[in-house]
Amino acid sequence: MRALAGPLPDAEPVLILGGGLVGLAIAHQLARLGRSTTVLSRRRSEAAGFVAAGMLAPHAEGLSGPMLALGQASLERIPAWVARIEADSGLACGLRPCGIVVPFTTAAEREAYPTAAFGEPLDRAGLERQVPGIGPAWRAGLLFAQDGQIDNRRRLMRALERACAALGVRFEEGTEVLELLTGDSGRLRGVRLRRAEGGEHMIAATTAVLACGAWSGRLLPSLPVHPVKGQMLSLQGPRASLERVVFGPGTYLVPREDGLLVVGATSEPQAGFDDGLTPEGQKQLQQGLVALLPEAALWPPMERWWGFRPGTPDNMPLLGPGPIEGLWLATGHHRNGVLLAAITAELIADAITAAGQGSWASPERLAPFRWDRPQPAAPGAHTPPGARASL
Repeated sequence: MRALAGPLPDAEPVLILGGGLVGLAIAHQLARLGRSTTVLSRRRSEAAGFVAAGMLAPHAEGLSGPMLALGQASLERIPAWVARIEADSGLACGLRPCGIVVPFTTAAEREAYPTAAFGEPLDRAGLERQVPGIGPAWRAGLLFAQDGQIDNRRRLMRALERACAALGVRFEEGTEVLELLTGDSGRLRGVRLRRAEGGEHMIAATTAVLACGAWSGRLLPSLPVHPVKGQMLSLQGPRASLERVVFGPGTYLVPREDGLLVVGATSEPQAGFDDGLTPEGQKQLQQGLVALLPEAALWPPMERWWGFRPGTPDNMPLLGPGPIEGLWLATGHHRNGVLLAAITAELIADAITAAGQGSWASPERLAPFRWDRPQPAAPGAHTPPGARASL
C-alpha cells in the first residue's frame, strides 16, 4: 500500500474487491439500499462460493460463543434474504430447510457435543429412520431440524449475479487489484489494478470492501487470512434417496433435490494455493462416504473439484472496519461463508450506508470479529469446539 499523490475526486461507487458469494451478497444489499456499487473480480469462478457444499449449519457444526450467535442470526435471515434474491433475479436459489443429522459412535459423545441442547437426540433406531442405510458404526445422533442447505454452486451464485446486474451493479471481471492507495491522512483514496486487456490503471474510491476470500492476505498482508484447500466430489443417487444432510466427522453428505449427492470435504491448510486433486484427499472422501452411507459408494460419480477456504487462526471471520480508513473487511469466513453471507451483507451494507438502526450489530457483538483481535500463535492451531476428528 502507498500514498497516492495529488487530490482525487470523491468516488461515488463502493468498490467490492472480490466477486465471490460474500462480495456479491454485499453488492446486492448495497444496491438495494440505493448505493452505486462496482465489483472487481479476477475470476468469479474460482470463488469458494462456487465450490462449497452449501450447508447452513450453525448447530450441526457445533459452533459456540460469538460464532454460534452470528451463525444463528444469519440462519434466521436466510429465508427472507433468499426471497429478495429470487425476486430480483427471477431464479430459484435452491434453499432446502431439510435438517441435518450428526452421527456419533456413542451416546456419551452425543451428549458432550457443544450444541447438543439445540438438537433432538437419536438412538440407533432413530438414526436409521432419519438416514436409511447409515453405516453400522454409528449408534447415536443429533437431529438439527432448524439447519439446512442451499444449492450455492448451481443456483445461488447465478441468482446473485443476475440480481446484482438487475439492480445496476457494475462488474469488472478479469481485473486483479494490485494495491490499495491511500492519501496523506491514511484514508483510502483508490486502488491500482490490472485489467484483462493488460496495463495498470487507478480507480478513485473512498469506500471499498475487501471480500477476496483466501486471497485477502495477498492484498493486505497484515490480515491473518490463509488458504485452506478443500477437495470434494459428487455422485448421482436416486431422487429422494437421502433427505437429511449427514454431518459426520471429517466427511459430510449433502443431498440435492435431484438426487445429486455432494461429498466433502478435506481440510488442507498445509497445501497453500496448490491446485489439483490428490490421491490422499480423494481416498479420505471415499472412506468417509463408505463409513457414513455404504450403499452410496456404488452410485455413479459425477464431478471432483477443489477450492480454497479463507481461514484465520481462530477460524472466525474478519468483519467491520479495516486497518485503512474507508476500507471494510468481509473475509476469513472459513467453513461458514454460505451460512454467514446473509448477516455479513446486512452488517457491512448497514455500516457503509448508516442504515443500521435496529440492526443486530453492536460494538460488543462485533468486537470478536475485529481484524486486529488476538490470535493463536500459528494458523490453524485453534480447533473449534465442535470440530471432530477425521475418519
